[in-house]
Amino acid sequence: MKITMAHGSGGRATSQLITGIFEKNFNNEILSRMEDSAVVAGNGRLAVTTDSFVVNPLFFPGGDIGKLSVCGTVNDLLMSGACPKYLTCGFILEEGADSEELEKIAASMAQTAREAGVTIVAGDTKVIEGSGGIYINTAGVGFVPEGVQISASLCEEGDAVLVSGNLGDHHAAILSARMEITNSIVSDCAPLGEMVRSMQEAGVRIKAMRDVTRGGLATVLHEFAAASDCCVELTQSCLPVSDQVKGFCGLLGLDPLYMGNEGKMTAVVAGEDAELALSCMQKSKYGEAAAIIGHISGKERGKVLLTTPLGGIRVITELIGEGLPRIC
Repeated sequence: MKITMAHGSGGRATSQLITGIFEKNFNNEILSRMEDSAVVAGNGRLAVTTDSFVVNPLFFPGGDIGKLSVCGTVNDLLMSGACPKYLTCGFILEEGADSEELEKIAASMAQTAREAGVTIVAGDTKVIEGSGGIYINTAGVGFVPEGVQISASLCEEGDAVLVSGNLGDHHAAILSARMEITNSIVSDCAPLGEMVRSMQEAGVRIKAMRDVTRGGLATVLHEFAAASDCCVELTQSCLPVSDQVKGFCGLLGLDPLYMGNEGKMTAVVAGEDAELALSCMQKSKYGEAAAIIGHISGKERGKVLLTTPLGGIRVITELIGEGLPRIC
């Protein structure tokens, strides 16, 4: 079945679309009430986020736009130290979209939400003229435990900087699929809840966390440096990048420091807790290639510096990535 303008009319076709795909895949006690808003349990400090997903192609090695939308939203909540609980999802469907593809996307979202421990409690569907595109907007709500305070402004000299795994996998997978380049690169798209909880439960003193998405690691670390008025010093030889992605970058002239990821995070922790944090990451489901990549110093405040294998110092700028091919 192809999506038509009738599916956005609010009538029988809309109802059939909602019950046949969305309610079937996202079914739960809250959503099934079909009220105008979802009333959910909770108290304390809230973390709230929203994001929109327009990735091309819709399906790629290691994931799809549905999985991506859940992981992206859940990971944003986790980076504030919150426990993600609820998601909403809005679908913008272009006329001509394939309902079988939509079914696969909804099923993927449902599976990823279960893995992440979140419930999809509300949604919306709109149909517009077009050529079969599918776009998703999500909002997420989580609860921040008492006493948890995580902010880039808390970074200080002596803190350690870690990354949870190989850089550039998602970006390279998307570009490979789009450019029809054959390789074995798979997107790292994944929810990072287990990893964050592991560090919190182990007592790691986490100063700042950020998922390394659009703009890449360099952009995130510049935000840390600016917010804390400190210097982030990296060691190039410690940056984890797979051989496949290195080869891909060499082919296209890309830099993994500026490439997007969807299942990687960087964390700044108290220097004394660096090895404990690394152990927690590496023992988690998606952290096998985690590494300590640098530290916070007062050397050149507001800057990110990279020590090369030959001992040289390279200033990492925020501007190099401006011409990078967009992946979403």
